[in-house]
Amino acid sequence: MKRVFSGVKPTGHLTLGNYLGAMRQWAAVDQHRADALFCVVDLHALTVDHDPARVRRLSRQTATLLLAAGLDPQLCTLFVQSHVDEHARLSYLLECVATDGEMRRMIQYREKAARERARGGSVRLSLLTYPVLMAADILAYGTDEVPVGDDQAQHVELTRDLALRFNQRYGHTFVVPRATVPAVAARVMNLQDPVSKMGKSDDSGPGIVYLLDEPDVVRRKVMRAVTDSGREVAYDREGRPGVANLLEILAACTGGDPQALGGAYESYGALKKDTAEAVVEVLRPLRARHQELCADPAYVEGVLREGAEKARGMARPVVDTAYRAIGLLPPVAEPALNAAR
Repeated sequence: MKRVFSGVKPTGHLTLGNYLGAMRQWAAVDQHRADALFCVVDLHALTVDHDPARVRRLSRQTATLLLAAGLDPQLCTLFVQSHVDEHARLSYLLECVATDGEMRRMIQYREKAARERARGGSVRLSLLTYPVLMAADILAYGTDEVPVGDDQAQHVELTRDLALRFNQRYGHTFVVPRATVPAVAARVMNLQDPVSKMGKSDDSGPGIVYLLDEPDVVRRKVMRAVTDSGREVAYDREGRPGVANLLEILAACTGGDPQALGGAYESYGALKKDTAEAVVEVLRPLRARHQELCADPAYVEGVLREGAEKARGMARPVVDTAYRAIGLLPPVAEPALNAAR
């Protein structure tokens, strides 16, 4: 089986976009077709100013929601990044292979650094180097495929470059992965700004449907979604992004086609009402399962503990091989105790 790796950063509450765009695909397809690893990448949450207690809380919530969405620890490996030391061990080696120019060309770094400077804040070094940690996340497991959205494709390309460079300089060590864009994944945009992605780190709460929003809150957010000038309900991603976003969400929730759905409505109100109800229904079982899991924290902790042990067993041989290949002296083994003693 091919090996698949994906991660979720605990920098905010998970959204409808996370579910329809990735989590549902992981549960319904990826964990069945591949040797799949899913990771709460908490080390990545430290690249910006953060509240330690909130990072811990969101890390647990993220893991719980991944289970609630249908990830099965009997079929996949679910764990927390910081519980497996090999991620940090390999990251430094890859920093010794990457270049400063490569890091500074990363689009997300340039955008995030510009926003931070505009707020008058300082930019942490880890924000510059975190794509290397992301590469370590992937390469440590001999990953074949990395399901990503368009915004992360550049990071997978960097991972491929680093793997090839390391293999050429120090001998074949890493599998060279490739990015895959799931065919069935939905693209969910902000309800108040339909040309921007619905992101969990966004400050625009009214435009974001969170997975744990109460049904009435979901309905209110969808009913207040920004639409477009005119009254025609038609699917046109470029010309009518607000209506197109609602149609895409409705299609993703019901298994329909946004183009065909557009011809079935004569008013924005009717479209919003049906979309709101479809979202409420698609999130209902997830919310119910999340509530059950929250009542049994020992189960979630056990899944994460066993997942980390399994992940560590996969990653350690790869990282140990990389340490030897790059020229580091292996640790000196403790002398065996005298059997007579």
